[in-house]
Amino acid sequence: MREVTPALIDELTGLVSRAAAAILAARAGALAPRSKTDGSPVTAADEAAEAVILDGLERVLPGVPVVSEEAGAPPDLTGDAFVLVDPLDGTRELLAGSDEFCINLAVVRDGRAQIGIMSSPTAGLVWRTAAGGGAERLRLVPGAPAGTAAECRRIAPRPWPATGALAAVSRSHLDAQTKAFLAKLSRVTPVATGSALKLCRVAQGEADVYPRLSPVNQWDVAAGDAIVTAAGGIVTTPAGAPLAYGAGTFLMPGFIAWGDPAAPEWLGFPNLRAKA
Repeated sequence: MREVTPALIDELTGLVSRAAAAILAARAGALAPRSKTDGSPVTAADEAAEAVILDGLERVLPGVPVVSEEAGAPPDLTGDAFVLVDPLDGTRELLAGSDEFCINLAVVRDGRAQIGIMSSPTAGLVWRTAAGGGAERLRLVPGAPAGTAAECRRIAPRPWPATGALAAVSRSHLDAQTKAFLAKLSRVTPVATGSALKLCRVAQGEADVYPRLSPVNQWDVAAGDAIVTAAGGIVTTPAGAPLAYGAGTFLMPGFIAWGDPAAPEWLGFPNLRAKA
């Protein structure tokens, strides 16, 4: 595994940018949707983005195993690092004509999400962990290299507000457990959004908490976890432990992302503080 440098972050950003362009090109043509064995949809856009990313990772991170939603996992994940990829998160939103879909790419090291890069192809935005620490958002034309970004600014979550707290919630996966959790938070307004873009909203201070208390695939979470954490927030299991990635079914029981790491304790959820 290469050292995390600005050059590596830019190379991975370039892969995600090219995948964004591939999605937009496929969206303009025939998406050819079909159902996978688990009943979830997949389209030509998912496959085009994945092909771009997998091909690029062979050059950028040769020898590092890749786990992708469509291609699956390699038989052996030995070593201290691997890559988690969701080439198109929010396929249902894409098929419904919504712009609320994204690309997730994360580098996992020793079970923790170390690098995270996410893209909203339609908005021309990329969120990523920065090589020297912190997180940033780029305004980048899909398909363009990172160095041509029109804007690159640091992002950070906001302190939990005295009034007007916002909870990012899933537009299509709002389960009973999450509803019950939200009911315990006084004066919090839920805002529905599709895909993992909700984690970006927490990272840049546009939402204060994002609970997802039903099972979720690791490739849906890892990139956003890295970005929220680098920006200054926390992402934990429903019990308050750090998220761990790797092996098994690549399914986790849910998570809660907080913009303000101090919020769980003074809101009355001390067990949800991030544990070392």
